[in-house]
Amino acid sequence: MLVSDFTFRAANWLNRTAIRLSGGRVGWIYQGTPIIEVTTTGRHSGEPRSTLLSVVAQPGDAFAVIGSRGGDTKHPAWFLNMRDNPAVTVCNRDGTQQMTARLTDGDERAALWAQISAKDDHYTRFQRKTDREFPIVLLEPADDVGADRA
Repeated sequence: MLVSDFTFRAANWLNRTAIRLSGGRVGWIYQGTPIIEVTTTGRHSGEPRSTLLSVVAQPGDAFAVIGSRGGDTKHPAWFLNMRDNPAVTVCNRDGTQQMTARLTDGDERAALWAQISAKDDHYTRFQRKTDREFPIVLLEPADDVGADRA
């Protein structure tokens, strides 16, 4: 059974409320996995849109997030927003920073997928529910993007 939009929104609201009410002492880690709040720009509205995401890997200063949406056949809205405007704001227990979203592909994506699926097989179970390949996005510090590729 796929998770509904209502369930995603309710879980985000509950987790965000726990973070706020605890002054950040609770909610930034879920079952050993770091949680970040990512603010994108809505691709239709142009308005800020925030969601809490699990950090599935942390290569260097980057955060890797995965658009599984519980195995749904469509991409999550946050991914579509990042795809159209990669400038994002990331907040975690250490503070807030401007970052740039970059979709992984090829060997880089394959290596991250292997790392993610070895650590937590629920993404593998989600992947079996759909033909859609889950996007794996690296959120990199905005001032670092392109520095090593120049």
